[in-house]
Amino acid sequence: MGGIFGVAAKRSCTMELFYGVDYHSHLGTRRGGMAVYGEQGFQRAIHNIENSPFRTKFEQDADEMDGHLGIGCISDYEPQPLLVQSHLGSFAITTVGKINNMEQLLLSVYENGNTHFQEMSSGQINATELVAALICKKETIVEGIRYVQQIVDGSMTLLLMTKDGIYAARDRLGRTPLVVGKKEDAYCVSFESFAYLNLGYSDYRELGPAEIDFITPDQVKMVGEPGEQMRICSFLWVYYGYPTSSYEGVNVEEMRYRCGGMLAKRDREAANISPDIVAGVPDSGTAHAIGYANESGIPFARPFIKYTPTWPRSFMPTKQAQRNLIARMKLIPVKALIKEKKLLLIDDSIVRGTQLRETTEFLYQSGAREVHVRPACPPLLFGCKYLNFSRSKSDMDLIARRIVREREGDDVSKEVLSDYADPCSKNYTEMLEAIRRQQNFTSLRYHRLDDMEESIGINPCKLCTYCFNGRE
Repeated sequence: MGGIFGVAAKRSCTMELFYGVDYHSHLGTRRGGMAVYGEQGFQRAIHNIENSPFRTKFEQDADEMDGHLGIGCISDYEPQPLLVQSHLGSFAITTVGKINNMEQLLLSVYENGNTHFQEMSSGQINATELVAALICKKETIVEGIRYVQQIVDGSMTLLLMTKDGIYAARDRLGRTPLVVGKKEDAYCVSFESFAYLNLGYSDYRELGPAEIDFITPDQVKMVGEPGEQMRICSFLWVYYGYPTSSYEGVNVEEMRYRCGGMLAKRDREAANISPDIVAGVPDSGTAHAIGYANESGIPFARPFIKYTPTWPRSFMPTKQAQRNLIARMKLIPVKALIKEKKLLLIDDSIVRGTQLRETTEFLYQSGAREVHVRPACPPLLFGCKYLNFSRSKSDMDLIARRIVREREGDDVSKEVLSDYADPCSKNYTEMLEAIRRQQNFTSLRYHRLDDMEESIGINPCKLCTYCFNGRE
C-alpha cells in the first residue's frame, strides 16, 4: 500500500520528516523517498528499500538535506516524491492510492497535449506522475486536486508541496486516513496518527473525505470542503494499521481486542471446542488472540516466535515464492507449548492460504493435537479495488474464490457470491468446510461481517467492505 508524511516548520524539518516517514515502514517495502524545500530550493532523495530499512538508506540524506517544508513516503510501487515544473509553478508530490482507469486517463492526457511519461521497469508509468499531469490541466492546484478526486476510479490521497506550504488532500471517499499534528512552531500531516507523537506533536484534527487543506508553519487552512460520504477501509483495523494508530477516533489495538472477544463469544455459543491455549499469528493476529483469551478465559500463549533481526518486516520480500519461504522461516516453534496441546490460532485473514497451511503443518509436526483457526475478518471473496492491500493479481488467488469456482464453475453471478458471503447460508457453511479440509484445520470459524463492523464501532455505512461482500 504505502504511507505519507509531511512537515511545515519555522526551522529545519528534515530530521522530523526522516523519522516521521520511517514510522510508516510497516506499510511498504519497495521504495522510500523524501523531498524538502528551503534556502537551496527543492531537494529530493529516493531509494530502493527492498533489502534494507528506510532509516539505513536515508540517514546520509537526512544529514545533507535541509528545508523547513518537507514531504515523504514509503511506497510499495512507484518511486516518489516527484519534482514537477509546470504552469502552476514548481512542486513536489507524493500519493497513496490505486488508479483502476489508468489507460483511460492516459489517453485523455495524451489527447490534451502531453507527449510522454517516464516508463518504469515494470512497463507501467508512474501513477504519481499521472496525477501530477492531471492536476496541471487546471488553472489552480486546488482545482487540479479536485479534478483528480473526481476522475480517478479507485482511491487517491496525496501531499503536494510548493515553496509556500503543503497541500494535503484525502481520498474522495476517505478510503485512506490523513491526520494533522500540531506543536508550537510546526504542523505535520500523516497517514498514521502515531507517527508524530514521539516527535513532540499532539493531535490537531483528521481530514474528512475529499477535504483539501493548505498547511504552513503558522496555520492549517481548509481550501476544499469535505464530502458527506465516507468508505474508509475496514482492513486498516484488522491488519494494516499499526497497533498505536487510530482512524476516525477508533484505536487499532482496542478494536482487535474487541474483535477477538466477539470471536470467543461465537465459539461459546457453539460450545463445541475446548482448546488448551489461544495464540495469534505474529504480529497482527496477536491482539485479536489476546481479546479472545480475555473473553474466553483460555490462556494466551506464544507457541511460535517471529525471528525479526534479519526479516523484521512482514511484507518482505516482494516475490511471492520467496515471501512464502521467509514467512515459514521467520516463525520458530516453541515445542514445549505445542506438544500434546489443543491450539486455537487467530490470524488477521486468510488470503491464499499458503502460509497459514504451512504454519498449521509445522504445529502438527511439533506435536499439536488440534489446530483450530479463527481468522479475524470474513472470507475474502473479492480482490481489493482501492488500496492494493494484497499482491493477488486475480480474485482466483483468494482461497475462498477458488472454492467457489470449484463448486460453481468460472461464471459466478454477484447474487451467488452474495450468498457465499452470508454467514447464515448453506453455501457459506459448505465453503468454510471445504477450506477447513483443504487447509487441514481441526475447525474453522471466520469473523462475521456484522461482528467485525461492531468491533470497529463506527457507522457501517462509512466502512469499505468490498473485499468481503463486493459492495462498493
